[in-house]
Amino acid sequence: MNDNNLLIDKLKELEQEHLDLDQILIQFQEKHTVDFLQIKRLEKRKLILKDKITNIKNELEPDNIA
Repeated sequence: MNDNNLLIDKLKELEQEHLDLDQILIQFQEKHTVDFLQIKRLEKRKLILKDKITNIKNELEPDNIA
């Protein structure tokens, strides 16, 4: 498997985790019984994933500024 395929697989994995966290956060916020610290940790994890997703997308499709 080449580097692009590995990056694409990793990207799919991260995007799925990001979506999963979205669903978990929605459920937690609807219940109103979850610790706010736990919600903040999940939100922070989601932001970290978003940054990783952006980095991989940039590696796969670098900007052509010339």
